[in-house]
Amino acid sequence: MTLLRRTFFSRAVAALVAGAIVAQCAPAQAESVIKLPAAATDPAIKATRATAILAGGCFWGVEGVFSNVKGVISVESGYHGGSAATARYERTHDGKSGHAEAVRIVYDPRQVSYGTLLRILFSVVADPTLKNRQGPDAGTQYRAAIVPLDATQRQVAIAYLAQIGRGRYFAKPIVAPIESYKRFYPAEANHQDFMRRNPSNGYIVRWDAPKLAALKRLFPDRVRATPAP
Repeated sequence: MTLLRRTFFSRAVAALVAGAIVAQCAPAQAESVIKLPAAATDPAIKATRATAILAGGCFWGVEGVFSNVKGVISVESGYHGGSAATARYERTHDGKSGHAEAVRIVYDPRQVSYGTLLRILFSVVADPTLKNRQGPDAGTQYRAAIVPLDATQRQVAIAYLAQIGRGRYFAKPIVAPIESYKRFYPAEANHQDFMRRNPSNGYIVRWDAPKLAALKRLFPDRVRATPAP
């Protein structure tokens, strides 16, 4: 699966290859889409700008969804969890780097809360019951994870994972971890805004475009008129 993402075929070739791959594995690895409840613990923040770091599998789709969320100012794809030496795309695919493909979201807490970002993450972006994989991609680099940047974010994250676990919205236990912040490393330029720049890419069409469609269907009041940079 990751070969399709790494080689950057032409759009026509990528679509053909993705179609063949999907036919083999999509039924077993289809991701869940569910409208989870709002976070019960979600303190109001007076600041006009805050930052969140979240991981949810391939960062193309995570970035693509959150850039369309109202109140989001910017989204950047990158790596979190490992060292500077391995914070490169080709160094993360042996599963030993410690990095997760992640996004750094700058947002306006007056318009979208941290709890709402988590709600969207696990409603339409990532399945929190999958360990070290999402969609067609497997490995620690594709884990779904929350990386709180302060005590309040950690409080919201702990409470929300417990809330959706108690609610039994998923058939399997919640396994998405809360990780301590280390350092976020921006990804290479060709990975930034990938979904927006490559809407016909086979991987995007099969795995990521449906996530954006789900956001618009389940949370229409949360969608920006135009994507954030």
